[in-house]
Amino acid sequence: MLHQADLSSKVEKSVTEETEEQEREMEQEREIKDQEREMEQEREMEEQEREMEQEREMEEQEREMEQEREMEEQEREMEQEREIKEQQREMEQEKETEQQGHTEEQEREMEQEKETEQQGHTEEQQREMEQEKETEQQGHTEEQEREMEQEREIKEQERESQGIDYFARPEPAILQAFLDYHPQQNSTSAVVMRVFSCKDGTNRKWLTYCKERHLLFCFVCLAFARRTDTSTFITGMSDWRHIHLRTEEHEKSTTHQTCAEAFFLRCSKGNIRSLFGGSQLSAHRAQVKKRRQVLERIVDVIKVLGKRGLSYRHVENEAAYTLGDNTIDHGNFLELIVLLGKYDMCLGEHLNDCIEKSKKLHQTSGSRGRGSLITLLSKTTVNSVIDALGHLLQESIASDVQKAGMFSVQLDTTQDITGYDQCSVIIRYVTEAVQERLVSIVRCEASTGQYFVNLLSGVLEHLNLDKAMCIGNATDGASNMQGQYKGFSALMTAQSPTHVHVWCYAHILNLVIADTTQSVIESGSLFNLLNDIAVFIKESYHRVNLWEKQTQETRHRRLSPIGETRWWAKHDALQKIFGHFGKPDDGLFVDVVLTLEAIEKREKEKPAVRAKARGFKECLLKHETVLTAQIFLRVFEQTTPLSKYLQSKGMDILSAHHMVTATQDGLKSIARDFPTVKTAADTFVKQTNQKLEERENNTDMEVEAELPEKRAKKRKGMAGEIPEDELQVNAEKSYEVKVHNVILDTVIEAIHRRFVIHGPLLADLAWLDPRRFSQVRTVSLPSNAFQNLSTRLLKFDSRATVNNLQSELKRFAEQWERLRTSHVDDYMTRTAKDRSEEWDEESEIVTKSCGSCKNCPLCCYQILRRFNMLSDAYRLLGLAYKYLLTLSLTQVACERTFSTLKFIKSRLRSSLSANKLEMFMLMATEKDILMSLDSDMVIDRVAEKSDLLRKLLL
Repeated sequence: MLHQADLSSKVEKSVTEETEEQEREMEQEREIKDQEREMEQEREMEEQEREMEQEREMEEQEREMEQEREMEEQEREMEQEREIKEQQREMEQEKETEQQGHTEEQEREMEQEKETEQQGHTEEQQREMEQEKETEQQGHTEEQEREMEQEREIKEQERESQGIDYFARPEPAILQAFLDYHPQQNSTSAVVMRVFSCKDGTNRKWLTYCKERHLLFCFVCLAFARRTDTSTFITGMSDWRHIHLRTEEHEKSTTHQTCAEAFFLRCSKGNIRSLFGGSQLSAHRAQVKKRRQVLERIVDVIKVLGKRGLSYRHVENEAAYTLGDNTIDHGNFLELIVLLGKYDMCLGEHLNDCIEKSKKLHQTSGSRGRGSLITLLSKTTVNSVIDALGHLLQESIASDVQKAGMFSVQLDTTQDITGYDQCSVIIRYVTEAVQERLVSIVRCEASTGQYFVNLLSGVLEHLNLDKAMCIGNATDGASNMQGQYKGFSALMTAQSPTHVHVWCYAHILNLVIADTTQSVIESGSLFNLLNDIAVFIKESYHRVNLWEKQTQETRHRRLSPIGETRWWAKHDALQKIFGHFGKPDDGLFVDVVLTLEAIEKREKEKPAVRAKARGFKECLLKHETVLTAQIFLRVFEQTTPLSKYLQSKGMDILSAHHMVTATQDGLKSIARDFPTVKTAADTFVKQTNQKLEERENNTDMEVEAELPEKRAKKRKGMAGEIPEDELQVNAEKSYEVKVHNVILDTVIEAIHRRFVIHGPLLADLAWLDPRRFSQVRTVSLPSNAFQNLSTRLLKFDSRATVNNLQSELKRFAEQWERLRTSHVDDYMTRTAKDRSEEWDEESEIVTKSCGSCKNCPLCCYQILRRFNMLSDAYRLLGLAYKYLLTLSLTQVACERTFSTLKFIKSRLRSSLSANKLEMFMLMATEKDILMSLDSDMVIDRVAEKSDLLRKLLL
């Protein structure tokens, strides 16, 4: 109980103490409030006293002014009295002179008249000169006043058109315009004009007058005062009765003085940074400049890595403190940076500084926060540079496409090393020449036609490209692309009826070659034999050594397997062994046969291997194999140039169609010319047997010179049948009918069947061929010419009617012979280069300069563009040529990107993310745009990634 009592007493004491403390605090608050009220009353009294003092001063000034006016009136009265007295004295003098003699007066009058006349002339001339000067000065001043008035009116109109209120607190974006506008000190009121001047005559530059509202403002306080600051000169001063008093009060206020200091600081180009001193600001700028120089070198290194498609990071050893150890592999990027740092002073100093700081941080214990050391060499900065380069590449291409006004797309997919399906999106457009640019690599999540439509829409939206500008697409023959109802092409045509879908010409030609090589058993046997021999020799290093031993050249040529995706792989494999048609000198037939014989005789080989080599050798020595090889060498002489042309960058659908027609005509001309094939085969057999005899290998091998005769079956004769009536066919004739003719007929029929597409559109585009201009000049165009083309061009230009297109073509055809004599610059194009000496299946795509033939649609477009006729007499015709050149007829550019994809996302870089894969694909494919990007633009993009980088780089 006692304990409880103690507790209760303690609680009561604490409560009383708290209440007392609260009372003391309340008492203190009351005292503070009383003091504040007293101070407020004192300030009010002081203000009233100041107002009264100012009023008294104003009254005194008014009294002084009244006295001055009275004094002036008295002076004027005294002046008038003096004038009256002078007049009286003059009158008295006149009376005195009248009393003098008339003769003297007359003489003096005559002399005075002469003098006055002379003085009159001189004074009149002086007055005239003075008047002229005054008029000139008045003219200048009036002209200047008019100009100033016009400038004020223009500024006022601009202000009204912009909807800016220059007598309200300005936003930061218009602060400079606000300061340029003020002060406004023009008024017809004398009261207002007197306010602009102080007692000592100086001008109050901070005062500005609003004529519309008849208010005075302090534009300095309007611009720099805080939102909580209030003043009548911020809201508008209208107390004209006490205007002088209020003006002086505002001048002395703390708010005005603070704002004036801010205004002077801005006028002197000062800011927060300048308050730290000029030396510190200069040092900061020097550091920013040095960092930008370092980052510029980093950007250049990443450009080289991206152009070459190389990896840039290593699994480990990327810390800055390890860069001084040359025995460690830091990855391609850091190794190049370290190498350049040895010869570049700026980069070397930065590296040494980063290494030293990183070592100190590494040796210290404790946690180190993010951003404790900025090296500009981390993966984060490098990734920012890569993203900036990729986005600038896409923006550059998108800008060119928008300038072109129309484009077509190419789509194709392939699997990468990890099994993901990657879709390549290529855009074709026309600038000075035909351009085909990779714009995106997208990982596919489905394979339906609708998915690819959505995929393309997303890519175009990301690039800010209008889908209405897309005039066509080129895809392969897959069902999801060619489907009649739900295929990609059908869905695109449903959205835009004028959309043109083209089945890739190169894929079609590949199908033609596939049909031909599978038409008869002899052709299938030949190419399977060539592929099996190449694979058989490459399977073992012993066989490869035997092959290199048999070949007589110092640089050993290798046999090529036949791939399915390479269009002329069959031609390469056949030509390497059998040489050219009728010219077997550069073939490797003898080397292959001797290598197979050496493998057959090698006792260390397994019996199955030796038997396989023997079978390959016997098949090669057959005359049937030689004949079939010569047939296909002759066919490939026609189809291979077409295949390579279809892979060039600057081709157009009209020229490609002419090439297809020319190839078909060439095949028709040799369709029944078997004797030439037989002669070429005999030449091959003769030269090959001679080479086999010259080789000192003690071999008895020999190529068959004739087809073996097959024994004709004897059937039992029927009653009344004469044995001589049976058809006697030799082996050579049978081969001609069953093999040669079938192969040629198959290839001709396949070309005719597969390439007949877009007949009406091609018929219209055919009139744009310069080779038909003579026909246009002599024969009138059909009435339906350009009817199909016109429907596709009307959305780009409403004047692209059939009549207008025909009229411009006729005029251009008449002037063509004169225009084609002008000089047209060469243009760059990318085409396929046959590298038959390489192991790789893919051909090399090279960029080369093509001379103007002045006989193709591209030359016509360049001539029109060069002479600025696209916007004058031949605008619609130029649009038609641009449409012709923009249409995609192959998707070979997609296949080229897949070749790049193979070595960018390889087995060693299989974990590359989708975004990084797209950026590296863009850099490796569009090298010319990559190297033309300005490094300063890249650095500015990187600086926008974070506030810290912005402070360090801007």
